[in-house]
Amino acid sequence: MAKNTICLWYDKDAEAAARFYAEIFPDSVVSAVHRAPGDYPSGKVGDVLTVEFTVAGVPCLGLNGGPTFKHNEAFSFQIATDDQEETDRYWNAIVGNGGQESACGWCKDRWGVSWQITPRVLTEALAVGGAEAKRAFEAMMGMTKIDVAAIEAARRG
Repeated sequence: MAKNTICLWYDKDAEAAARFYAEIFPDSVVSAVHRAPGDYPSGKVGDVLTVEFTVAGVPCLGLNGGPTFKHNEAFSFQIATDDQEETDRYWNAIVGNGGQESACGWCKDRWGVSWQITPRVLTEALAVGGAEAKRAFEAMMGMTKIDVAAIEAARRG
């Protein structure tokens, strides 16, 4: 296990979530599944307790801790995309498999984990500053999934 790992609390579906992420994102893998050695408040001996996985190169640990804590937008994965095709692929995979759309490139997967599917053209526009950044920002504010062509048009004015 890596020295620094993100721990994500799931009700009971950490393994399913990790396998879903590994199918969707490059540089992602499920590396280990650990079963509970005894009963615990939200499970029984032999149930999947933790899952070690990597999402787009980021080491994670999924913990099946039960329904006490829910995911929210205070934590999200931000995935940088190179074009509309890549943006659509990730967005559609997350939203189309029980997830939900939100605003400004954010969506949630079916387990409630938040994702920012962010085309590099948007990040670059915001980094430029000034009027170009303002136009790109204003265009983004009206979007759910980011429209690369619309951001490029806003950058040009």
